[in-house]
Amino acid sequence: MPDFGAFGRLGGGKSDDMGGGWNVQHQQFGTPIKKGSEGAEAVSSPESMPDYDPPPLRPIDHYLRPECPCLSKRATVALFSCLGFIIMFGMRTSMGVVKLQFENQTNETSAAVDSAIFWGYFITQIPGGLIAAAYPANKLFGLAIGTSSFLNLFVAPFYKDRQILIIIKVMQGLVEGVTYPACHGIMRYWAPPLERSKLATLAFSGCYAGVMFSMPISSELVKRLGPMSPFYFYGVVGLMWYLAWLWLVFEKPAYHPVIDRSELYYIENSLGHATENYVSPNLANTPWKTFFTSMPCYAIFVANFCRSWNFYLLVLFQATYFKNAYHVDIEENGFLGALPHFLMTIIVPSGGILADRLRKKGLLNTTQVRKLFNCGGFGMEATFFLIMAFSDTYVEGMAALTIGVAFSGFAISGFNVNHLDIAPRYASILMGVSNGIGTIAGCICPYVVHLITNEDESRKQWRYVFILSALIHYAGIIFYGFFASGELQDWADPRAAEDKQWNQLNEAMPVKAPNQNNGLLERQLSGKLNYGSVDTPAPPPKPQLPAAPGRVPPEAPPPAQPPSVPFVPSGNPFLSGNNPFRQEQVQPQAQDTYMHGTVYDRTY
Repeated sequence: MPDFGAFGRLGGGKSDDMGGGWNVQHQQFGTPIKKGSEGAEAVSSPESMPDYDPPPLRPIDHYLRPECPCLSKRATVALFSCLGFIIMFGMRTSMGVVKLQFENQTNETSAAVDSAIFWGYFITQIPGGLIAAAYPANKLFGLAIGTSSFLNLFVAPFYKDRQILIIIKVMQGLVEGVTYPACHGIMRYWAPPLERSKLATLAFSGCYAGVMFSMPISSELVKRLGPMSPFYFYGVVGLMWYLAWLWLVFEKPAYHPVIDRSELYYIENSLGHATENYVSPNLANTPWKTFFTSMPCYAIFVANFCRSWNFYLLVLFQATYFKNAYHVDIEENGFLGALPHFLMTIIVPSGGILADRLRKKGLLNTTQVRKLFNCGGFGMEATFFLIMAFSDTYVEGMAALTIGVAFSGFAISGFNVNHLDIAPRYASILMGVSNGIGTIAGCICPYVVHLITNEDESRKQWRYVFILSALIHYAGIIFYGFFASGELQDWADPRAAEDKQWNQLNEAMPVKAPNQNNGLLERQLSGKLNYGSVDTPAPPPKPQLPAAPGRVPPEAPPPAQPPSVPFVPSGNPFLSGNNPFRQEQVQPQAQDTYMHGTVYDRTY
């Protein structure tokens, strides 16, 4: 019977609702993997695979197998994560399209509604990482999208009641705040290291695809079915997605009842050593103070704020800008307005592949890659925002916006993955902090835009809005270029933490770390064995008197040769100056003559 060891390293006590006793059994087995392979085909021959009894089928699985044809199970998880983000950001974008049908809103009321979801989103960003570590991440992600979709059904009947509408949007933000950390938790168990970038970028590209799809879809629904139809559409689609998510996605590969054995062994074995001895971060062991004293962390925070400002500006006000500045029809606005986000959806995963290739080939180190992609993407977007601000026609403005947003997709391969470079142990929590700071931009941006436009939404007033956005990006380039880093920080290095923990008195009385011989010294045996706690100090050399003039000084006698004895290791660990078990000499060398020395030396 083969060794059952790989799954035990992933056991966490969490399980899907498939029975109580099977989950421990179905998370412990292992199989060899061929080195240098990147897929499930790398698993060795079927004869070398251990026997595996899959978990029992659920009642619905007897009628509909939980799988998508022509897709692996890990690709299915990434695809449905992407669809979840498409629905979430589609609900946000539809608000910007629907409000174009209502002209009787004051700027103050409209700003409060636009920013309401971001206040709730901000609150659960940091706790989201801790919640995702304590509960099954797949259930948390699905419940967040499903609950937000259910709340979206109540937006239409209460759209004109601003107080209730703001409460609904805040509640949506609260549940959506856990989606990013939960997606990281899902990928931790489903994404092999060699496929992590590909699967993660596929999932997170749904954020930009959601904006791309929502603009034309919401525009068509508003035109043909009425202004409230997008809220019902996304609410129903989100609930249908949640049912499919519960059916197809499981917390871990070992919990999937119909996963292919080769795929299961490949995922679990590739992740086995990565999660071995892994201690999940919690409220107590997270270095919160260091987050806000580390300049590389500040570089990520500033970059996230700058990128979020432009992203949420377009999500909330892109349709409004082109309608008021160029008097574009809502249907044309929806279809052409989706083009920038379509290009960004393509460039985000492509930029990740290009960044990894530059690092693998050794053309640039990690820090250089992050700075190049982030500062380059920010700089091009800011420059084309300035061009858009001074454009005279709709075609010029849309072309500048499309090119600028497309270039900003490269910045995602800069700051947005920088968390994993400097602090992989705390990447999910650091992502929550960074996203929370970025969400502040979403809270402030609506008020600033309405303050600048100030009841006059002419092209001239909008010009100031985009000039401000460009300046924010340029400031982000300077800060990130100076302070960003792609190197693992000392405070996030588990090896440095272990070196510090081996002696708790290091700060009060520094000592050297033990050498590799575990405290056992090597010594030469002499005629007299010394088992004291310290080495006997050598006697000081006798002073030589100066020779008289004309007399040759006597030659120094040759040093005494120790007896020829074999060189053997000592069993006394207390003879070492590198002894890890003491801070000072345990037994100093004897100096008195009462009980030491020869019989004639003693005093009575």
